[in-house]
Amino acid sequence: MPRLLALGLAASLVSVAWLVHPRSDNPPATHISAADILATIENAPDGRVSDQQIRHVDAGGHNVGVGVVQRPPSTSLGAIQHHNQTEVYYVVSGRGTMVTGGELTNGRELNPDGVVVRTLTGPSSVGGIEGGESREVGPGDMVIVPAGSRHGFSEITETITYLVVRVDPEQLVELR
Repeated sequence: MPRLLALGLAASLVSVAWLVHPRSDNPPATHISAADILATIENAPDGRVSDQQIRHVDAGGHNVGVGVVQRPPSTSLGAIQHHNQTEVYYVVSGRGTMVTGGELTNGRELNPDGVVVRTLTGPSSVGGIEGGESREVGPGDMVIVPAGSRHGFSEITETITYLVVRVDPEQLVELR
C-alpha cells in the first residue's frame, strides 16, 4: 500500500504544479507508470547516493521533474541549496534526520555546465549547514523544500529512498 500511495502522490504533485501555472494551449499529460518508478528504485546502486531523474517535462510555462533518490546510512552533514528550483520529497522507505534552513557554510557553486546542474538541480551551491531545523523523516513523510532553502541529512539510520518532484519555473534543467 505505501508504494501505491507514493505513486498516486507523485502524480498528484505533478498535477498541482500544473495547476499553479496552467498554460492556455493545454499541454499533454505525462504518464509515469508504477513499473517505471519501481524499476528506478530497484536499479539504484547499493551503498552510494543515487539521484535518478525519471522524467523532466515542460508543464506549461515551467518544467516539472520526477525522480528517485536513494541514500545509504551516513552521519556526515552535507547540504545543497537550489537557487531556482523547489523540491518535494515523499519518503518511500528508510529513515533519517533532515536539516533545512540555516546558513550554508563553506559554500561553493556547482559547475553550471556539469551534469548535475543541467539534468537535476539547476543552479545550486553545496557546503554545510549551520543552524536550521532538524526533523526525523520516514516512510510516508513529505517535505517541501522551497527554492533557496538549504537542506541535507545529518544522519541516515537506514537506507532512505524518496521520490522527488522538482518544480523548475525558469525551465533551466534539460527535458527528459
